Amino acid sequence: MSDSIYFDEQHQQFRDSLRRFIEQEVVPHAAAWEEAGMVPRAVLRHMGELGFLGIRYPEKYGGSELDTIYTMIFHEELGRSTFGGFTATVMVHTDMASPHLSHYGTPEQLDRYMPAITRGEKICAVAVTEPDAGSDVAGMRTRAVRDGDHWVLNGSKMYITNGVHADIYFVAARTDPAAKGSRGISMFIVEKGTPGFRVGRALKKTGWLCSDTAELVFEDCRIPAGNLLGEENKGFYQVMHNFQLERMVIGAYTMGESARAIELTLDYVRDRKAFGATLWDKQAIRQRLAMRAAQVEAARQLVYHAAWLDTQGRDCVKEVSMVKALCGELVNQVMYDCQQFHGGFGYIRESTIERMVRDARISAIGGGATEVMLEEVAKRM
Repeated sequence: MSDSIYFDEQHQQFRDSLRRFIEQEVVPHAAAWEEAGMVPRAVLRHMGELGFLGIRYPEKYGGSELDTIYTMIFHEELGRSTFGGFTATVMVHTDMASPHLSHYGTPEQLDRYMPAITRGEKICAVAVTEPDAGSDVAGMRTRAVRDGDHWVLNGSKMYITNGVHADIYFVAARTDPAAKGSRGISMFIVEKGTPGFRVGRALKKTGWLCSDTAELVFEDCRIPAGNLLGEENKGFYQVMHNFQLERMVIGAYTMGESARAIELTLDYVRDRKAFGATLWDKQAIRQRLAMRAAQVEAARQLVYHAAWLDTQGRDCVKEVSMVKALCGELVNQVMYDCQQFHGGFGYIRESTIERMVRDARISAIGGGATEVMLEEVAKRM
């Protein structure tokens, strides 16, 4: 019998198989990936072989044709790995970049790229953010100009996850310079190795160390006209549509991270002794962790409620914006308390909680900063 209105036996079997994979194939090795600055391709291909990289995609492209609830389970379990960089690498590939192709690709584009993406043979990234345009997508400056049978791209992108090692990039560029604000933006497919496209530099980050992040540069980068993804000048709406899924999965993985951090902290405070008793014997610590556990479970339920609304085809922009704002802040509050209760050990690099603190900070920024999300909620109140 399921312990939730959102899950059935098949959901639990999926969760169990994914958790086993992470415990056996990720957790024992990911510290080395942090040092290397990337997740090995062999791991991603193995995930593709197991069907983890095409959860919602059609079977004809190697997918499983499952729904948003399965996607949330997937990312909640990734978050429990405690390695945010691993989570980010997979998350961008499955639920931030490739959905642009899935939603707006032509049959020819889908046949060409999607099977390799679901198999983990080709890794993808989405390039929207620029030095002066993050949450404000309408401030984009990268240009794409039609030249016969080609488009010519010029500009740069910043803070692009999977940017160094990806094979396929879904790139936003302004195609109508006369259009104001969000109008006149289009999406394009750019393959690694295309003349005029290069990785400007790999970026060093506070956290997510096994996730590669890059600045991308386009200098008279010529791509075939057929690499336009979706309708010309409709790219902003494509980006906004995909933000819904992106924000939900951020909520899912941060609550997975938070739940695991609380578990690790419980283990620590029940064992650590101070002033003649364990830390767990201190009422203030027990109550703080109890409140954080309650908040995490409440936020987790909001994540799955938003996902359920999505499966029903209902408008859930308000709920998804709540998820992103709430979970992005809560994960940082949880990590602060968990590190505090670990004492000095929580500040040492060899402790799991220290890494989790660093990895969590971006969650209130990426995918829509908290302040932007709260404005989206306020508009709908």
